[in-house]
Amino acid sequence: MAAIPPGIRLLVSFNRDQWYRALTFMLTFLLYTSFHLSRKPISIVKSELHKNCSSVSELATMASSSSGGGGQQPSLPSLHTDVDCSWKPFDKRNYKQLLGAMDYSFLCAYAVGMYLSGIIGERLPIRLYLTFGMLASGLFTCLFGLGYVYNIHSLGFYVFVQVANGLVQTTGWPSVVTCISNWFGKGRRGLIMGLWNSHTSVGNILGSLIAGYWVSSNWGMSFIVPGIIIAAMGVVCFLFLIEHPNDLKSIHAQNSSPTTNVPTKCWNGVNGQTEMYLQYKDKTQSYDTELLLPRDSVCVPVQPVVVVKREAEPSAISFMGALRIPGVIEFSLCLLFAKLVSYTFLFWLPLYITKAAHLDAKKAGDLSTLFDVGGIVGGILAGVISDKLGKRATTCAVMLLLSAPTLYGFSMISEFGLGPTIGMLLVCGGLVNGPYSLITTAVSADLGTHKSLKGNARALSTVTAIIDGTGSVGAALGPLLAGLLSAGGWDRVFYMLMAADFFALLLLLRLVTKELSSSKSRPISTVELKEH
Repeated sequence: MAAIPPGIRLLVSFNRDQWYRALTFMLTFLLYTSFHLSRKPISIVKSELHKNCSSVSELATMASSSSGGGGQQPSLPSLHTDVDCSWKPFDKRNYKQLLGAMDYSFLCAYAVGMYLSGIIGERLPIRLYLTFGMLASGLFTCLFGLGYVYNIHSLGFYVFVQVANGLVQTTGWPSVVTCISNWFGKGRRGLIMGLWNSHTSVGNILGSLIAGYWVSSNWGMSFIVPGIIIAAMGVVCFLFLIEHPNDLKSIHAQNSSPTTNVPTKCWNGVNGQTEMYLQYKDKTQSYDTELLLPRDSVCVPVQPVVVVKREAEPSAISFMGALRIPGVIEFSLCLLFAKLVSYTFLFWLPLYITKAAHLDAKKAGDLSTLFDVGGIVGGILAGVISDKLGKRATTCAVMLLLSAPTLYGFSMISEFGLGPTIGMLLVCGGLVNGPYSLITTAVSADLGTHKSLKGNARALSTVTAIIDGTGSVGAALGPLLAGLLSAGGWDRVFYMLMAADFFALLLLLRLVTKELSSSKSRPISTVELKEH
């Protein structure tokens, strides 16, 4: 007999529950990867929307300056961007404000919708709710790209699409966090969530690469392709997502129900009762169960059985009830400033690299993915360290403290060439996205299953939505302020980002002090690590 291949040995070593956990982990990872994949193209396309405008303006300026003062040449500035620029309405001098307003419309709708999304998500099946959101998001993402196909130049059209897309994308985060938390308990939650939350950076990287492939030739495809991808993943979600381990009980009950070749035992009723039949599988009964089963033709009196539900289904928590959970307000406000920094990089980094390093849109988009690579490492490290120390707030505070001077260094070093820029992008990505990742995943899951809830797991979606919704307010403000401040120089933008990190750190000081002074703050025990 041939030896069993080691790969097969590995596969059969996992039990059914572990396979379902792996499926849920990978599926929710891919689902939210597609969400971020569909958000990224706007930051890549920005430099293309104004690319020809700036080049034409420079051509006109050079021509007018070389003319000296000839009377015939003033007609050159009439080569106005309205005629030669590739895309209206982003061909004006205030293009940064227009692009910032478009970002703000998406993120503001996302922030407002997030507060409602968690409350709605707790009252609807997660699988159906998430499927609807992904299909609708695919539709609106494609609509933005169709603006290029059908030559649409109305700012109102693009703002409407951004607002609608922001609203439907709020279905994603509370749903996937609730689902992954249902399958994975508190044991090693920081590590698991850190690995899982890398979907944010993976989605940004893939979105940058996909959008960058078409940005110079047909930027409409930069939106249409990600829109198709997220819609397709919505179909996959409908077909395969398992919301909770308890949902599998009905499947197992059906599989274990009697089918064919099942022996039937006849019980003779007593006191005028009709015959009762009991079906069971001989080989699947335990020893204790076999002792209770009747032998051959044994008369057993039939008694009415009343099934009483042990306890009522826990009701969904209210908004104010979620706010009263210790730590929710502090972490929510901290995330507001942390996400302000992260989303400013998400929406403006490619354009900044284009202007600072003088690269084209595709190269700038490819280079910006290094920030997300650093974000993957930072998120995993934050989860591992917080698991080891048992101090979530302290881990976030240290990374926020280090990120502020790193941002200043990036603003200085980015002017000294490609090599230093690459290094600083990786470091900034890790320090900026580390706290953001930890708060939105492990911290949200911890607070959503806080002991004060007395086991009410239905609070998780609302708590997650409150924390991420508050953070999304910062995500909306960051790109908007960046668009306004960048008109006076990029230095102002970096000062704003450093100030945001400082405020985020201040908001965690009370929790950090409590963690450091508490005797209960210790590394997670072996018993806790075994809890899944």
